[in-house]
Amino acid sequence: MSKKSVKEKIISAASELFYFEGYNQIEINNIIDKANVSRESLYNNFCSKEEIGVAYLETRQQSLMNEINKSLSIYNSGYEKVIALFDFLTTWLCETDYRGCGFQNIISEIPDDHNLIKKTVRNAKNELHQFVCKQLKFNIKSKKVASDYSNQIIVLLEGAIILAQIQKDTWPIIAAKKACEKVLEI
Repeated sequence: MSKKSVKEKIISAASELFYFEGYNQIEINNIIDKANVSRESLYNNFCSKEEIGVAYLETRQQSLMNEINKSLSIYNSGYEKVIALFDFLTTWLCETDYRGCGFQNIISEIPDDHNLIKKTVRNAKNELHQFVCKQLKFNIKSKKVASDYSNQIIVLLEGAIILAQIQKDTWPIIAAKKACEKVLEI
């Protein structure tokens, strides 16, 4: 078995465990058991649980952004793509065993000294923010206005995600989409 396949098994097992049971609830032994790998194999690929957490988040972010780009590729204007983000979230919520945002979940659990995870979460949220801002710049000439609008829209998106988790319903995302349309005056 190659190192890559062992590493993928570890990330896959940790991803499921961290998302559905919580980062703090999972120990290295849980990951070893779920991935069906030896302790030595795990430590040949990762030095710590935090490193596994970072790999989980990076894999999750890459997958999410690929899905978003694929889903939104049918739209032409930046405004349409930003509005369609809310539709994407609604579909995602209905198609998955939704337990909220993996990034929001893990950041609320980790101890203060988990700086690698904090940085990874911040990078992921910044990537989504930059994506929204980039889309708005296609329709808005002023970079400052596009930046201000993207700030407001990210707050709507993130708030809708956490409230949808709490409510176990899509209405927060639908309401945030309507608010986004008002921000963009569509």
